[in-house]
Amino acid sequence: MSKIVKLAVPRPFVLFVEFEDGVHGEYDMTERMRGPVFVPMLDAEVFAQVRLADWGAPVWPNGVDIAPDALYERVRAAQA
Repeated sequence: MSKIVKLAVPRPFVLFVEFEDGVHGEYDMTERMRGPVFVPMLDAEVFAQVRLADWGAPVWPNGVDIAPDALYERVRAAQA
């Protein structure tokens, strides 16, 4: 699996990711943010606090993370 080498928030609720093999793009999380665990992240300032965890996943201060392999597949599929 390709590792994430760049992670950014270009606008609220959207992640930009770039993987070491060159796959890159945006992932809009708007539709995914449902349920109580996502409530804090509905604040754009909290959403923008995403960081790359030691194990390579995007993670927020409240513990929510996204599996890098799932993110890779979503970004790659959007490029097709």
